[in-house]
Amino acid sequence: MSVSTHTDRPLRRGLLATAALLAAAAITLVPVSPAAAHHGWSGFETNELVYIAGTVSSEGTWGDPHSLFDVRLDAQLPASTPDLPIPDELSGPEDSIRVEAAPTYDGPHDELEVIIAPPWWSSNNGLNRSLEVGERFQGVGYINSTDDGLFRPVAFWYGDDHAPVNQVIGNTLPVRAPLPGHAKAGDEPVTVPSTVEDPMETDSQANDTDIADASGPQTWAVWAVFGAVLVVAAAGGVLYIRRRNRQDNRSQDA
Repeated sequence: MSVSTHTDRPLRRGLLATAALLAAAAITLVPVSPAAAHHGWSGFETNELVYIAGTVSSEGTWGDPHSLFDVRLDAQLPASTPDLPIPDELSGPEDSIRVEAAPTYDGPHDELEVIIAPPWWSSNNGLNRSLEVGERFQGVGYINSTDDGLFRPVAFWYGDDHAPVNQVIGNTLPVRAPLPGHAKAGDEPVTVPSTVEDPMETDSQANDTDIADASGPQTWAVWAVFGAVLVVAAAGGVLYIRRRNRQDNRSQDA
C-alpha cells in the first residue's frame, strides 16, 4: 500500500507540471481570440460618424482594458456637431471637417452605453479622472455594428467648458468615410493607414485585440505555436514521469 502511494506521487507531480504548462500557454492566447474583437474599430459602423450629447447617467466602469458608462441623450440636439474645440490629433482638415460635419444620432435609444479608452490612455489625452453622474458629455464617433446601443467616440468633450479628449492614435480617423451629402455612387470609405489605430489594443494593459481575419496567417501562426507548446509540454511530462519512476525504482531496490 505504501509502495503504491509512493509510486503515484511522481505521477501526480508530472501531470500537475504538464497541466500548468498547458494553462500558461492557453492564457497567452486569450488576447488574440476572435471574441476579443468586439470593441475594435472594425466592430463599429465606421462608414458614418455621428454626434451625441447628453449627461452621464451611470458611474460606469473605469479601468482596463476600457471604460464604460451610460449617457442620457438630450431631447433636442443640433443637426450636426456644434462648434467645439477639435483635439490636436484630429485637427487636420481631412479629419476635422468630418468631425465637424457629423450628423446627430437619430437612432432608437434615449440612452447609449459609451465605451472609451482606458484611463492610462485618456489621462494623457485630456481626461485624468472618471466622469461624474450628471456631467455634460458630447462625442463624435461610431455606433456598434451588432449592438446599436453601444457608442464609441473618436473624440469627446466633457464638462461645461467642453474639454476635448482624443481617442485615436496616429493623428487620423481610423476610416475617412465620405462626407455627409458628398458621397458619390460607388464611393467606398477610405481606410487610412497609421502606425497604431486603436488605443485599446496597444499596451499590455489593454486586452481587446482587433482581429481583421480570424483565419488569416497570423492566427494560424499563433495556433501553430500553441500546438508546438502542447507537444513539448506533453513530452516533458512523460519524460518527467519516467525519470521519477526510475529514481523511485532504484531507491526501492537499494
